[in-house]
Amino acid sequence: MVRVAILGQGYVGTIFAWGLARLKKGLLEPWGVPLARVDFGVPVESLEIVASFDVDAAKVGRSLYEIARGYGLEPEPELKEVAVSPGLKLGSTPSFIKTAALDDGRPLEDALARFRELLDDARPDVLIDVTTTVRSRPLFTWEEAERRVAEGSLPHSQVYAYLALERSGVAYVNAQPAHVACSPAFVERAAEVGSLVLGDDGATGATPLTVDIAEHLAERNRRVLSVAQFNIGGNTDFLSLTEPERNLAKEETKSGFLEDVLGYEPPHFIRPTGYLEPLGDRKFVAMHIQWVSFGGFVDELVVNMRINDSPALAGYLVDLARLAYASLRAGVYGTVPEINLFYMKRPGPLGTRHKAKMLAYRDLLSFVERLRESRGLPAREAVTRARTSNP
Repeated sequence: MVRVAILGQGYVGTIFAWGLARLKKGLLEPWGVPLARVDFGVPVESLEIVASFDVDAAKVGRSLYEIARGYGLEPEPELKEVAVSPGLKLGSTPSFIKTAALDDGRPLEDALARFRELLDDARPDVLIDVTTTVRSRPLFTWEEAERRVAEGSLPHSQVYAYLALERSGVAYVNAQPAHVACSPAFVERAAEVGSLVLGDDGATGATPLTVDIAEHLAERNRRVLSVAQFNIGGNTDFLSLTEPERNLAKEETKSGFLEDVLGYEPPHFIRPTGYLEPLGDRKFVAMHIQWVSFGGFVDELVVNMRINDSPALAGYLVDLARLAYASLRAGVYGTVPEINLFYMKRPGPLGTRHKAKMLAYRDLLSFVERLRESRGLPAREAVTRARTSNP
């Protein structure tokens, strides 16, 4: 059994828990799980959610069954077995989220000690961070991380990562923009203690498409003149992005690929731009790219999409939990660029050059083959299996 803990029991975390339960029963086809049909020794059925943490008082103490039902999902009975525990409310917690009871009036040291106890009880193999977007900067030494945790100056994701990496044999999957896999302090610490960090910021919507289009244009030696891409949504993550610092954090991860893929940085506007509650989780995405072709002629591409934001990331989490555990079991510590480059907007470790997702996919499959070999599984052409297997 792979013991999984969820940090942030919002819609993404709930879709993940609900969808995983249904996948394991065969009630859901694994569309949106890129490696669902690739065997690397950790089947979907081995994943078990053992803990959940949130800072919203309306969720703490409630079961995942109740929360799924509150989102309008038809919950599975086994979700009654996990109740949401209180997380850490820090200065980076959005103002619109109510305070949970854990740290109301508690000194920071006591709140941290209580959270450590909760982790000890849960004993997770994999922690998945789907908390609210937060801006951060890289941490370069473990001593710096220790000092800043003690003084209360780190955002919540980096505090959670720090607490996770006090342990060995643990994987931390960071699906939001905070610098975790892009913090040398965390990567080096994970390598030292036999743990793993993956991240940062899941790439599920317009960004993977934009980077692949950029690769397509670069391969054909077309000069990109401009890129415009924006998202408007009505879920709580978009609500949090109405705070300028959080919006800037997301902008940084969404536009970082241009120079790496194209070799130059054309004028661009790539960012989440607004919150409109009636859109809910199904965000509106628009993209416009113009480029110069042979003879100086200018072509353009216009794309409009509606994307269910949270399910797109939840499907990735099924893969990431399995890959994280398989990597640990194979003795792969620190971080894994081949995983990060495919699944993340700002892939760790710090300084990793972006590449098109269609190229990163090939590298990911090669890494998976190495995992298969480490498990003594028969050699198999993973690309063929992934692309030709039918449900």
